[in-house]
Amino acid sequence: MSLTCHLRALCFIAALTLSLTAGCAVGPNFKKPAPPDVADYTGSPLAPTVATDNLPGGEAQRFAKGGDISADWWTLFRCQPLNDLIDQSLAHNPDLKAAQAALTVAWENVLAQRGAYYPSVAASFAGSRQRQSGQIAPALNSNAFLYNLFTPQVSVAYVPDVFGLNRRTVESVQAQEQAVRFQMIATYTTLTSNVVVTAIQESSLQMQIEATRELIDSSSNAVKILQYQFAKGYAGRLDVAAQESQLAQVEATLPPLLKQLAQLRDLLAVLTGRFPSQEPGEKLDLSALQLPQELPVSLPAALVEQRPDVLQAEANLHDASAKIGIAIANRLPNIVLTANAGSSAAAMNQLFTSGTGFWALGATATAPIFQGGTLLHQERAAQAFYTQAAEQYRSTVLTAFQNVADTLTALEQDAEAVKSAAAAATAAAVTLDLARRQWQAGYAGYLALLSAEQADQQSRINLIQARANRFADTAALFQALGGGWWQRGDLATDHHGK
Repeated sequence: MSLTCHLRALCFIAALTLSLTAGCAVGPNFKKPAPPDVADYTGSPLAPTVATDNLPGGEAQRFAKGGDISADWWTLFRCQPLNDLIDQSLAHNPDLKAAQAALTVAWENVLAQRGAYYPSVAASFAGSRQRQSGQIAPALNSNAFLYNLFTPQVSVAYVPDVFGLNRRTVESVQAQEQAVRFQMIATYTTLTSNVVVTAIQESSLQMQIEATRELIDSSSNAVKILQYQFAKGYAGRLDVAAQESQLAQVEATLPPLLKQLAQLRDLLAVLTGRFPSQEPGEKLDLSALQLPQELPVSLPAALVEQRPDVLQAEANLHDASAKIGIAIANRLPNIVLTANAGSSAAAMNQLFTSGTGFWALGATATAPIFQGGTLLHQERAAQAFYTQAAEQYRSTVLTAFQNVADTLTALEQDAEAVKSAAAAATAAAVTLDLARRQWQAGYAGYLALLSAEQADQQSRINLIQARANRFADTAALFQALGGGWWQRGDLATDHHGK
């Protein structure tokens, strides 16, 4: 029988064995966890938030239950510098690029593992010149003691997947690839949200710094006036000391704000793939941001299909399920089919001529008998690992629902805080104006003016912070609901075409 015929016979046997065992794989078949049986995120129905009139960012927000999130949700803030920062971060952020490379690694590992489905074929060629001892019968039919020997050979090995070890292993690495994929998507959603929140906080701090500097200028002027009045005998030393103390206190609040602003700018530079010395030129104005007034809120059943951390936990659970099958299959017999065919001759021109060919077919079955309990305990460990992954999945789902509920509550309270802060700022401004007039007219003491200045400064900063918190929590809601990644074609389709 020729070499080609033997190879064809082995391939036929391998294909037949594969077809007979394709439906048999030990271990549990993975079942996707059912969505949580809950209808809402919070105990009370979602109602529109309160509105603050005549204030940018004070509009009421309505929640559209069952609404879908757009892929570029940050464009709802209607701010081109913010859009540019997002584009730069998606193009240059090293963490996102590293996560994308990790996904490529995981996919190549899947393709590598799939190779176990097919026979392995190896070709070899050996050439030697040797002399046989005269005390031993010659190895060649020509009775020559000094000769050349050339041996080309093809070896084929195939492991029939009788109990599904290969299939469960491929299933495991595919689940690991999915986990890496959703980890990459989580990096994407976190990056976009961090850029938005950091830019908002930077703009907020800039406004707080401006308000603080205005108060410093006002306090400095008041100190000069009091010092002049003290020199003329119209003011007491106590008033001068009190104003100087007030000025020093206000000046002391400026360095921490400047430090936070510098740190946020450094962070924004790094998020966009730059060094801190190459901070982005885009600057946001908090007053230029538009507050999204229609907020989509995904249904609870849809949340588990959207949150990348939940999907990653589900992929880990799938991997744990496949590992149970791997552990069980390792305790069962393993069969290996082998074939060797080639030619061996003393001269190159004699290769593959009549009488120089050889071949061998073989089958080996190996079954573990005693392993000191290793395989048994590995199976039990795999089952315990599945239980661990199942509880981690449940914990991830609970945390996801908590994030959404917390953000919805935060948005409701943010609107109340903005309204209260705006009212307080208006009242403080009126109070400060009246206090200044009364002090200048001599109807009020300077301590009353100092108190009014402090209240005005704090109320202005509180309003800025309240407005920034509302914008930031709006961005947090989009992230908590999954970030809209499924609307992007490059993220929604994986290597399996799903």
